[in-house]
Amino acid sequence: MKSDLLIAVTQLAAERNLPQPIVVKAVEAALAAAYKRDPAAEGQDVIVEMDPSDGDVVVRTVRHVVEEVEDPLMQLTAEQAQELQEGAIVGDIIETGQLEYNPGRIAAQTAKQVVMQRLREAERDIVFDEFIDKEGEVLTATIQRVESRWVTVDLGKAEAIMPPTEQSPFERYRPGQQLKFFVVQVGRTIRGPEIIVSRTHPDLLRRLFEVEVPEIFSGVIEIKAIAREPGARSKVAVSSNQEGVDAVGACVGLRGIRIQNVVNELLGEKIDVIEWDEDPTKFISNSLSPAVAERVDLNEEEESATVLVPDRQLSLAIGREGQNARLAAKLTNWKIDIQGISQVVEEEPETPEAETESAVEAEVTTPAADVAEEVPVADAAEEAVETPVDEEETPAPEVEPEPEVDEEAAQAAADAELQALEEELALLEREEEERKSAEEADTLDLSSDDLWQVDSGGNSDDDDGGIRFAEDIAGFRETDAGRRGGRRGGSSARSRRRR
Repeated sequence: MKSDLLIAVTQLAAERNLPQPIVVKAVEAALAAAYKRDPAAEGQDVIVEMDPSDGDVVVRTVRHVVEEVEDPLMQLTAEQAQELQEGAIVGDIIETGQLEYNPGRIAAQTAKQVVMQRLREAERDIVFDEFIDKEGEVLTATIQRVESRWVTVDLGKAEAIMPPTEQSPFERYRPGQQLKFFVVQVGRTIRGPEIIVSRTHPDLLRRLFEVEVPEIFSGVIEIKAIAREPGARSKVAVSSNQEGVDAVGACVGLRGIRIQNVVNELLGEKIDVIEWDEDPTKFISNSLSPAVAERVDLNEEEESATVLVPDRQLSLAIGREGQNARLAAKLTNWKIDIQGISQVVEEEPETPEAETESAVEAEVTTPAADVAEEVPVADAAEEAVETPVDEEETPAPEVEPEPEVDEEAAQAAADAELQALEEELALLEREEEERKSAEEADTLDLSSDDLWQVDSGGNSDDDDGGIRFAEDIAGFRETDAGRRGGRRGGSSARSRRRR
C-alpha cells in the first residue's frame, strides 16, 4: 500500500511536469535538512532514503571520513573510521545510527521550503538541458512583450530575450507576432537558463535555406559564404557537390517558390543567390550580380581587386549607398574597387605606338618652308662637295635630295591672299557708307524753313501759305489729314459727343 508521502510526491511530479525520481531526491534532501535540526541527531550529518515503491523512509546519522577533521561531530579521520568499519578510507561515509521517522511541525516547514527550492532548481536544470542542444538552431516562437528596446520571446517552457544588437532595424516587433528566431546562446544563471535569440545572425539565413531546400540539407548543395545586411539585402554563395545539379536553380526553386518562402520569413529581405567559384576572378565577378563585370584585375598581395564595368551598369554594380559593392566585398573577403570603362580609358597613358604615330604625323605635316630653314639645300651640297671620298671604302647609298621650295610661287600666293583681303575690306566700307546715307535720308531736318510752312486750306484769297492767326491754326488742325491732326480731330469729336 502506498503511503501518503508517496502519493503526494507522485502528484507533485505530475503538476510540475518533472520526473518522479527527481521529486523523490528533492524530498529526501528536504527531510535530511529537517532532521539535522533534530536534537536526536546530535549535530551529525543525516541521510534520508525513501523507497519509491511503497514510500517507506529511513533516516540515518552518518559521519564523513576526511584527512583533517574540522567538525568532530560530522567528520572523523581514517584511523577513527577503522574502529567503526574495517577498510574505511578517506571519502567514505560511516553510518553511526538511525533516527525514528516522525517529523514535527517545524521540521515539516523546513522540508517544504527545501522541497520547493530543489524543485525550482530541477526545473531550471531540465530547461537548460533541453535548450542547450538547440543552440545554433532556428525556433518558431511568439513575441511576448516589448520593453524599451528589449524583446521577450516565449519559447513554451522558457523565455528568451532578444537584445537590440540582434534586432533588425527594418523590422517592427509587436506582442503576439510569431516569427522564427536563431538561438545564439544558452547560459546558466541564478534565476535560471538565459536564452538569447537573434533575427540578424547570418546562420538564420543558412538554417532557413536548409529547411526550404532539401538539397542543402542532404549535402548535395553547399552554402560556401553568406553576406547579410539584416532586413535590407543578402548575398548567398552556393556550390554543387554533384555533377548535373544547378545550385542556383535549386535554391531559387520552380518559379522562385523556395527563395520566396525564405524572403517571407525575413519580412521582405532581398536575397541574391550566386554561383561560387574557386577562381577569385570569377567569384568576384559573380558576387557583383546583377551587374556584369567586363574585367577583374587582382592584387593578391593586398587582397584587392579592380573591377571594370560598363558605364551604364556602374550605378547598378555599386548599389544604393554602396550596398552591392559592400556585400560583394564581405562575401569574397576581397577589397573591391569598381570603375567605369570610360574612366579607365581616360586615365590610361598613351602607348609608345601612339606616340610614334603622332611623331610621324608631325613630320608629314611640317611646312616645306620650315624644312628648308632647318636644312638648307645649298649648305648640304657644299658639304657634300668638300667631303673627300675614299675610293677604297664602300660607297654610301645615294640619298635623294629634298625637293626645292618655290619661293616665287609662295610669294605670289601670299600677295593674292592679301589682295583678296583688301577687296573684301573695301566692300565692307562701301556697304557701311551706303547704310549711313540711307539713315541720313530718313532723318528729318528740323532746321529747314519748309518744315514750318503749313497750308491754311485756302480760307482767304490773299493768304500766302503762312500761319498768321490762331483761327488759321484751328482750321489747320481740323483739315489736316496727318497722324497727329487726325488724332487731335478725333479727340475733339469725341469730346463734342461727350458734351
